[in-house]
Amino acid sequence: MEIIFNRIDENSCRFQIGPVNTAFANSFRRAMIGEVPTLAIEDVRIYDNTSALFDEMLAHRIGLIPIRTDLSSYVRREECSCNGEGCPVCRATFTMSVEGPGMVYSRDLIPEDPATTPAYDNIPIVKLTKDQKVVVEAHAILSTGKIHAKWQPTTACGYKNYPLITIGEACDGCGQCVEECPRMVLEVDGARVKVVPGRIEECSLCGLCEKACLGSGIGEEPAINVSFEKKRYIFVVEGDGSLPVKEIIVHGLQFIKDQSEELKEKIGEISGGTGDEKQE
Repeated sequence: MEIIFNRIDENSCRFQIGPVNTAFANSFRRAMIGEVPTLAIEDVRIYDNTSALFDEMLAHRIGLIPIRTDLSSYVRREECSCNGEGCPVCRATFTMSVEGPGMVYSRDLIPEDPATTPAYDNIPIVKLTKDQKVVVEAHAILSTGKIHAKWQPTTACGYKNYPLITIGEACDGCGQCVEECPRMVLEVDGARVKVVPGRIEECSLCGLCEKACLGSGIGEEPAINVSFEKKRYIFVVEGDGSLPVKEIIVHGLQFIKDQSEELKEKIGEISGGTGDEKQE
């Protein structure tokens, strides 16, 4: 398996992966979305709330704020030695006390641990008028997106097959396929159409160029053919700021590896071997 990064920064990346089958590609996608742990606020104690929002709505909005997560500093509550009672190893604490008038933002959540600040400080929570007040204490814990969406580290995570565009000898360079292409993947070069250098990955496999070619009266078969590589994929991953996108990818792959090794051990136990034996 080979992974080639086209671009990568703190919160987004685009890469190619292959050769792998569709099952692995989808497992990888699901692992990054639902199996990578992050911090999110689970418990909110509201000491004072005279805003326009009910307590439940206020707690819900606070819970959806992404929290910067250092996975080396925290463990899941069910794995902690405190037996779920809550301690600095499994729980991050925040306080907030704001009086109106003005907007309450995510930056008003003051963390006990400076490393667990909200990922963005300008997320609006509630607008306060004169004499309105919000005083809360919130606790964040580690969990995964399969439990609740607030623990998902990604805002976008998807893939598509790597496009293949073939232009036959029958192409007369009429340019109708170029005009129809919504991604500007094609261009006219002399008497023929060709793929714009570096734009092949932008192809959405819509097939509009093929229809345009047939509409030009070229015959029963289009001069341009759009297909895809069956074992090569393009991934786009965007994080919510709780984890660097590189960590999301690494932990997603690690989860698949751990699950595979566990399955291998179980098969070995059932068969009475180690799981390494090859079937005849």
